[in-house]
Amino acid sequence: MRDREELLAEVLHLPEQERAEVAARIIESLEDIPEDAVEEAWADELERRCAAVDSGQLVTLDWNDLRLRVEREIFGRTPR
Repeated sequence: MRDREELLAEVLHLPEQERAEVAARIIESLEDIPEDAVEEAWADELERRCAAVDSGQLVTLDWNDLRLRVEREIFGRTPR
């Protein structure tokens, strides 16, 4: 079997449309996980996060405060 790096290099030299088709096929091959398993995993994660918030382990942030912090980081100033 070919080395992954060689295969990747070859795929990256394909025209854009062909790369998109290869990417779609790869993603489709990963979507064989049963829907119920995905939903169960998300439900478990939601329960874990809610418990973390309830216990004080996880602190939530106000959207407006967070947005201002991010904009200050990105733009170096307070937005208008």
